[in-house]
Amino acid sequence: MKKAIILLSGGLDSVTVLAIARQKGYECYAISFDYGQKHKSELEFAKRISKQYSVVEHKVVTLGMGSIGGSALTDHGISVPDHPEAGIPVTYVPARNTVFLSMALGWAEVLGASDLFIGVNAVDYSGYPDCRPEFIEAFQRLANLATKAGVEGAHFTVHTPLINLSKAEIIQKGLELGVDYTQTVSCYSANESGAACGVCDACRLRTTGFAEAGVSDPTRYI
Repeated sequence: MKKAIILLSGGLDSVTVLAIARQKGYECYAISFDYGQKHKSELEFAKRISKQYSVVEHKVVTLGMGSIGGSALTDHGISVPDHPEAGIPVTYVPARNTVFLSMALGWAEVLGASDLFIGVNAVDYSGYPDCRPEFIEAFQRLANLATKAGVEGAHFTVHTPLINLSKAEIIQKGLELGVDYTQTVSCYSANESGAACGVCDACRLRTTGFAEAGVSDPTRYI
């Protein structure tokens, strides 16, 4: 079996990506990040999901992104908005996916894995620049240029199976694969038990996705 690194946040998208990688026959290694986010309950959900899917290994890597601030997700001086924002919202975390993929790439080199899976989406998303196909293509080129494995002939591939799907289509795909969405949390303001606020951008996208998929929303709200 080929090894794959799955970026696992504990949210709806990332667990769907894990299920897809499993379906494709990969031996899955999951990596999550304690990056200073206020909504740390997502890490507990990631741990549960890793056990449920029997990943080979699940790492939780601590990053100090909260120390630079600049995002409503990491800076306690910036509130998570309860309404849509024009342009790139304050929930954007500077360089987050670049940092996350870099850490996953390093682990992939150690494991001898060439495949990385990430749940970025360019359809139903908040306008984050590091969720676009152009970013993924650029990072994949970097991965093959800036690593010992890449220089010696390995070819890294960054898989984005959700990038062109709506949230409803993602949910439908996950349900086909038996994903239990009660075991996920997407909210930017979730409490310690994972109950969602229902008003942040992530909650709105999730709620709309279940409605458009014609599926009852299993999310627990505060």
